[in-house]
Amino acid sequence: MRLRILVIAALAIPAFATVLWADTGSAAEHGDRVAPILVSLMLIAMGAAVGGRWMRKMGQPAVLGELLVGMLAGNLAFYFQEPVITVLREGETLAAIFEHAMTQSVSAAEAARKLLPDSEPTRRLVEILGTTRGLAAMTVYQFVDLLARVAAIVLLFLVGLETSVAEMRKVGATAAVVAVVGVVCPFLLGMGTTILLVPGAAASKAIFIGAIFTATSVGITARVFRDLKQTHRTEAKIILGAAVIDDVLGLIILAVVSGLVVTGSISFLSVTMITLKSTVFLVGSIGLGVMFTPRFIRRVARMDIDNIKLLFGLGFAFLFSWLANVVGLAPIVGAFAAGLVLEEFFLRDLKGQALREMLSPVESLIVPVFFVLMGLQVKLETFADTSVIVLAAVLTVAAMLGKIVSGLPCGRGVDKLSVGIGMMPRGEVGLIFASIGKGLGVVSDAVFSAVVIMVMLTTLLTPPLLKMTLARSEARS
Repeated sequence: MRLRILVIAALAIPAFATVLWADTGSAAEHGDRVAPILVSLMLIAMGAAVGGRWMRKMGQPAVLGELLVGMLAGNLAFYFQEPVITVLREGETLAAIFEHAMTQSVSAAEAARKLLPDSEPTRRLVEILGTTRGLAAMTVYQFVDLLARVAAIVLLFLVGLETSVAEMRKVGATAAVVAVVGVVCPFLLGMGTTILLVPGAAASKAIFIGAIFTATSVGITARVFRDLKQTHRTEAKIILGAAVIDDVLGLIILAVVSGLVVTGSISFLSVTMITLKSTVFLVGSIGLGVMFTPRFIRRVARMDIDNIKLLFGLGFAFLFSWLANVVGLAPIVGAFAAGLVLEEFFLRDLKGQALREMLSPVESLIVPVFFVLMGLQVKLETFADTSVIVLAAVLTVAAMLGKIVSGLPCGRGVDKLSVGIGMMPRGEVGLIFASIGKGLGVVSDAVFSAVVIMVMLTTLLTPPLLKMTLARSEARS
């Protein structure tokens, strides 16, 4: 029954889009340009709400429902030839088309014809872009894409807020070893799998897939233990401590790999410089933040400004994100660092509601946009190729094994399998990594779809598997 409701909701999105966008042509010429954007955001919010609620009722993270609704809506819209969502599902390809059209002084349809391979989906896209509705859809995509990028920054800022520098210092040697193994093994497995299954894959693609494999979702893992009322266990403390270090290592790897993709070369010097730059930025920003932030926060506390805590917090995150971008790193690296710095000072010097709680409405409003948009870009037609299906299956198995082995270094008295499974979910962090790779042009549609399926499966399988292994461990003790 619940699956039927989800499918109906996914069907409703392209159906409503067809009706609500019926007058797009005249609206684009005479109406307010924000109108189609409002319609699109309303449809995305509706789908995210239904999908998230459906997954929560099943005891799963809401992110899976948001992804699933986006994936179903995008592919159903493509099947029924709904023009607007058909354009939106192209994702970063639209940015390349728009840039080519502007620089070469050609129409969007001509740019698409030149940049994309000759295929039925391309011919359909070219036909749509030749109309006013297609051009309006590109405008909608530009706004939604920018909003999704801001959502990713807010999301990583929240992940940073859930951790603190003090907690990182308390992480024991076991958690550190688990984190290192949980990064190195998946990274190597991801690279090896890509090289074996994607003939002629560039080194940058193999490295980037390996980087995606390193991610661990702190939020999903913590929620599983909280729901199972097992946060007191040694396994929970090791997993959550390792996940913190895992996130930092993963972000450094992401920064290194992104820099290598942009520069187009892989050399010891470039790897060393990017690694040094990433480390200096993270350590320096956190160190300077810890040193100088209390002084600013005490001054902020004396200001009689409404919502100053929220405004200062978001401004701090955006500033760090901008600085990360200035030095050539992903903005989410800066957002994560900002989150690590702020929360404990805010709790101590600015009394009242926690910043994490204050940001909850913002998170609910814009973060689902990112996940629905990611789901929209999963092209199921790519799985018509048997090699893509094999790639998705092997990537999923490799991703699971890469994290499960991270539990092996744990000492006696600890359930190693539970630790490994607890490190397994990629969640939102893996999706952010994949979207960055797609934006850089190093992750193709087929590989992106396979990676999203891998992220969904590792996230979906973690709660039942972890519940099973913890129950088995309790039965033995």
